[in-house]
Amino acid sequence: MGKWTRRGVITAGVVAGGALVVGVAIRPGNRARKLAPMVTEGDETLVSAWVKIDPENRITAIVPHSEMGQGAQTALAQMLAEELDARWEDVTFMEAPAVDEYANYMLGKGYLLGPAEVPEVLVGTLDGALMQVARAMRLQITGGSLSVRATGQYGMRIAGAAAREMLVDAAADAWSLPVAELTVRDGRILHEASGREAPFAEFAAAAGRMDPPYSPRLKERDEYRIVGRSVPRLDIPSKVDGTARFGIDAVVPGMKVATIKAAPVFGARVVSLEDASARSMPGVVDVVRLDDAVAVVADDYWRARKALAEVRIRWTEPDQQSVSQEQIFAQFDEDMARAVADGSGKTDVGRGDVSLGFAEAASMVEATYRVPYLAHACMEPMNATVAFDGTDCEVWIGSQNPLGTRYSVAGALEIDAENVTVHNHVMGGGFGRRATDDAAIQAALIAKAVGAPVKLIWSREEDVRHDHYRPAITSRFKAALDANGVPLAWENQYVDKHEPAEAPHIPYGIANQHIHYTDSPTHVPFGPWRSVDHSQHGFFTESFVDELAAAAGRDPYQFRRALLAEAPRHRKVLETAAEKAGWGESLQEGQGRGISLQESFGSIVAQVVDVTVEDGSVRVDRVVCAVDPGMAVTPDGLAAQMESGIVFGLTAALYGDISIESGAVAQSNFHDYPMVRMSEAPAVEVEILTSDNPMGGAGEPGTPGIGPALTNAIYAATGTRIRQLPVSRYDLGFSVDEAEEVI
Repeated sequence: MGKWTRRGVITAGVVAGGALVVGVAIRPGNRARKLAPMVTEGDETLVSAWVKIDPENRITAIVPHSEMGQGAQTALAQMLAEELDARWEDVTFMEAPAVDEYANYMLGKGYLLGPAEVPEVLVGTLDGALMQVARAMRLQITGGSLSVRATGQYGMRIAGAAAREMLVDAAADAWSLPVAELTVRDGRILHEASGREAPFAEFAAAAGRMDPPYSPRLKERDEYRIVGRSVPRLDIPSKVDGTARFGIDAVVPGMKVATIKAAPVFGARVVSLEDASARSMPGVVDVVRLDDAVAVVADDYWRARKALAEVRIRWTEPDQQSVSQEQIFAQFDEDMARAVADGSGKTDVGRGDVSLGFAEAASMVEATYRVPYLAHACMEPMNATVAFDGTDCEVWIGSQNPLGTRYSVAGALEIDAENVTVHNHVMGGGFGRRATDDAAIQAALIAKAVGAPVKLIWSREEDVRHDHYRPAITSRFKAALDANGVPLAWENQYVDKHEPAEAPHIPYGIANQHIHYTDSPTHVPFGPWRSVDHSQHGFFTESFVDELAAAAGRDPYQFRRALLAEAPRHRKVLETAAEKAGWGESLQEGQGRGISLQESFGSIVAQVVDVTVEDGSVRVDRVVCAVDPGMAVTPDGLAAQMESGIVFGLTAALYGDISIESGAVAQSNFHDYPMVRMSEAPAVEVEILTSDNPMGGAGEPGTPGIGPALTNAIYAATGTRIRQLPVSRYDLGFSVDEAEEVI
């Protein structure tokens, strides 16, 4: 990339005792003195925003992202170490504290501006403005597959490169040598002509007194030694030996344990409760009434749970208690029809003349698709531990946005955020669920009521019935084909647009497109779910493309390939997946092969799924995944995230179904909201393609394509076209001609 002129400026560190700290600043100046007390402990003597180097030449990347299994903290440390020219064995990381000064404005830069060029003279001003926005938004979130492609690209690399230049300048001054004669390798500065060399730590103090460069030189990709290779993840050893601390592991002196029951119908409130029996049970400390929930506090979780079962609660009866899933889908249909009739729909994509395409059609294809609400079902249920003495509050939690949690808890307790300390832990799954602070707020209010530290643990039933769900969606399609089966026009109408904006867009060369939507809100709480809107629209669009191929009498792979003439990157990914999967090879009776293509979060993913349908049941035999992420920082890590996203999406496609009955969620635990088990998991093969494009995401792009590739494979095996997930809604036990949808 050469000289960096668009992504931020570097602030010099401050020196005390021989440690150098460097970070991306919000404005010219030095924030190190303010930050040092927040991230220093033990023998660490000097800290500044994102890099610290101790006297023993150990390098710590201070990372403003949470760890929930994705390995982002290791990848970000790699990116910093690469530009610093550190020795990887000397590198570790720490998570940035949940304070305003560590609001992650780099995330906003990557998300809002991407690779846009910014005049160097404006970089400091831009960073200052974005820092203020990040602080105002309490932005320290991990999500959107933004860690590497935003924070890494526009933060960690810059911090590492700036630190390197400052260390070299300091060595040149100390040795009275020209900067051009010095080189850096493996955490040491060398003067080849004289054979003189020394570790970074020797120059940390002097470098920390310098003004940082605004535009440090970044490496070209062919110079990488650490980025692009698989290194051991830094978070794995503690997870293997059991020393990793999850939120649910928190133990605080004097702590009590609580569990909770919220109103079954979203929007209902507590009217009254009978709790005498619960209060008399052994170990029970208190019964706490909140606005929309009741908690029992006891010596341990099981005593609290048993006592909670004895509490008799009367709830208000809101209008929503009459709502069913069928009514919600009927509402979607009515709102979509109304939007067409009165022109109130909102255009997402308008290209060419769809009406003309329809008028010239030799044939038309129409289909309607639906997906249900989905829960996150993290293996670690929602929990938070809070200690509050009336003035100061401490929170122990696994959060995807710890800075946001700090402010949410402060607001609930009506105290200043400066009085709240958040101790963030690794998470037993997040997927977007732990970006919401409901459990932390409840724990804070319970701790305040009890007057003692409280660990709140949700039951699995509470976790399933009071999630913030991926929304149910209806999407309708209409397309025109010419006499040769070539698509002339594509129309798509759906309900409720969320993020990312481009999720319903298609990469195919169809000249006339009209993609539009209408709002149709429900009372069911909404929240981000892994790959967000791509998870729905990936299923919709790639299923309908398959229907067009069938209507045209074309092979579904070749049909897609022909429509990608002007999208060579997409075409290469599709071709790679098909080739690796052996597309075109014959299959046995009852077997099917399906394909999908989806771009999301800056990465392009094609998947081919092989299934066997026997005695009405579906077995997923093999998944071949080709992905172009621009470049993989850690190939093993990226492959693991593709595998993870595939299994996560496979669970949703096969089984995921949160349904509403009498205004409440009908499901409660894994017996009626099942997961894909290890015995059901297919073989997954991941092929990584490298391109010159910017680095894309890894945590989410594997999820959107698995659903349509699966259902397209089922169609190939049985002739049953699945238009409403999950697959378990369908009876595949009949012959092809007799197959029916069970709705």
